[in-house]
Formats: sequence, C-alpha cells, structure tokens
Amino acid sequence: MTGAIGVSTQLGLRIADATREAQVTAIRDSAEHSRAIAAFRERIADVRNVDDLLADRELYVFVMKAFDLEDQIFGKAMIRKVLESDPSKPDALVRRLTDPRFMEMHKALGFGPGGEGNSSVLDPAWQEGIVARYVERQFIDGQAGKSETVGNVLEFRQKAPNAKTWFDVLKDPMMSQFMRTALGLPEVSVRLDVDRQAALFAKKFDIEKLQDPDERKRLERLYAIISDARDTSRIAQNAAVQIMSGAVSAGADGGRFVPITLDIAAIGSLPRQPYR
Repeated sequence: MTGAIGVSTQLGLRIADATREAQVTAIRDSAEHSRAIAAFRERIADVRNVDDLLADRELYVFVMKAFDLEDQIFGKAMIRKVLESDPSKPDALVRRLTDPRFMEMHKALGFGPGGEGNSSVLDPAWQEGIVARYVERQFIDGQAGKSETVGNVLEFRQKAPNAKTWFDVLKDPMMSQFMRTALGLPEVSVRLDVDRQAALFAKKFDIEKLQDPDERKRLERLYAIISDARDTSRIAQNAAVQIMSGAVSAGADGGRFVPITLDIAAIGSLPRQPYR
C-alpha cells in the first residue's frame, strides 16, 4: 500500500509538516533515541580510525542509521572497505558502488586511505550535524511507515537540491522512481540503458529546475496526485480520479465507454481544496 487508507498523500504531507517540530522533539526525547544520541556524543570523539568505529557497535549502528544504511549494518567488511577507500582512484570501492549513500557517508566521516585520521569527530558542530541526520532519518522513516508516498516526498525534499545531473537521479532508486512518476514516464523505461534513460528524462524536464523550490513543490504535487491515482485503496480521495470518473459518467451513453484525455500539467495545477 502506498499510503494510509482514507488519507491522500497531500493531506498526509500537510499533517507531517504541521506536526514536524513536535515529532522531532518526541524522537529526541524518547528513551531509545535519547540514549543513542547521548552515547554518540559521549564516545565519538574517541574514534581515531575505522577500527575504532567498527569496534563500538552502538556508535557504528548510530552512524549507519544516520546515513540511512541500516540495511547494510551486517556488512561490516564492505563498510570497512568503503570507509578506507581513496575516492581519487577510479577503482576505489566507494566510487564503484552506485548507491550514493556510501559516498555521502565516506565524505562525512572523512577517513583517509587506510582508515586513519579524522579530526572532524572532535568538532561539536560536526557531531551535531550527524545527530541531526539521525533524527531526520527517524522522522522520515516514521512517516514512511504511515504512508510510503509521504515518506518518498520527504526523501525527495532532502535529496533533490543535491541532484545536479540525471545520472545523480538515476543512481538513486527512490529518486528515479519519484521522477518517473512525477513526469509521467512509464516504468518499463528502467529497462533502457542509463544513457538512454538520462536522455529520456532530459526531454521531459530541465534538471537545473530542481534547484527551484517552486518547481520541487510542483513535482511533489504531481507525484502525490499520480501515486494516489494508482492506489485503489484511496481512489475516493484523489482529485484526478474524481475528474476522470465524472467525465466518464457524464459522457456515458448506453453503456458505451467514452475516452478522455488527462492533462498532467493541468492536474498538477489543481487547487489543494480537493484534498481537504
């Protein structure tokens, strides 16, 4: 299921945005997360190399969760190689992995070749940046647990400003799926090679527009409307489907199906009222 039954993605987003501050505070204050944050702050400054990080399971798990790599926690051997990689070398593991989360973690932790040297851990501002990432991840995961589409939009908000090329989008499965949906591209396009997919996206949308907050909001709206239209559990809450159903009903004649055309751009500009 893409979202909570009876709640549109647009409404779910408004609820998430309106309650965000309270939810983030609740995460920070909860017994589980407050202990994890306190342990990170207390012990991260003692980490001098990759071995130190991997040896402290609580710290290691915290960092992995902060970079949305919880599903890779048990791959310590690979994580060691990632953190010890030299990204200046074309054959470095961190460069060969297409998932951008690994490079993001590598850059943030700053271990050099061989896994030595990271003075950033002594900087309180750096420490708070990792804590903020951890809390944000918990917030997004919590929203995704209620509605996958709401979680995807929150993820999109976080990642879109950093996407400079279509290859940045395509190497992230969530981002590429989000953009295919928002731009109305067929799912079968994933079978094309990467260069052809990038060209297909480029014909539909100027990647530089992702730097425009208004354009990102427009894409969010399109993604929400189209995703809800595909979710049969929430057809009654979807404006696009209501328009389609009304048009078909009005044009029906003796049981004949009357085809209609939906303008995605027009749907994207629908007022927010239908979701209230």
